[in-house]
Amino acid sequence: MAEITAQLVKELRERTGAGMMECKSALTEAKGDLPAAEVILRKRGVAAAAKKASRATRQGLVSSYIHPGAQLGVLVEVNCESDFVARTDDFKQLVHDLAMQVAAADPKYLRREDIPAEVLEKEKEIQKARIMAEGKPANVADRIVEGRLSKFYEEVCLYDQPFIKDGTMTVGQLIASVIAKTGENINVARFRRFKIGDSAE
Repeated sequence: MAEITAQLVKELRERTGAGMMECKSALTEAKGDLPAAEVILRKRGVAAAAKKASRATRQGLVSSYIHPGAQLGVLVEVNCESDFVARTDDFKQLVHDLAMQVAAADPKYLRREDIPAEVLEKEKEIQKARIMAEGKPANVADRIVEGRLSKFYEEVCLYDQPFIKDGTMTVGQLIASVIAKTGENINVARFRRFKIGDSAE
């Protein structure tokens, strides 16, 4: 077991933004292993976020991101519970990062449950047809379809997308980490992506 030094705690704090005692406890649990402690904190953040998910979010910020060249722009509304949290640097940074995410990754929906049933059915049909064309047996087709749907969710759902600044976490996990840090429920309410020429399609 590696010695849990103040330097190690400091490094974990800088990486995760979690409190000092939380970092110390995660490092103790991980026997001084920094990457393992980071995973422990991330899991705790997701658990904490799940507990807060039912709390009302009536404050927040609307932010914009205009890509250099002014051919692409994004508006995003992110809600939290209090105007105090809405004014924090962590929350402002999250909102900015989410606007950049929408600009870069072009999600179509917020969450999986927002995908219309007919769109999901059509995607399942496409994947099943592709699997059959690949000569895979019918009895495993459904399992393969589920696996490929995960990839589809990553492409079209904001919360499922890999975060553009850190591919090891999804946008949902990023939001959960800020929920754990601020102690408030946070939700992306809506977003719009404007690209020159899109309205002509």
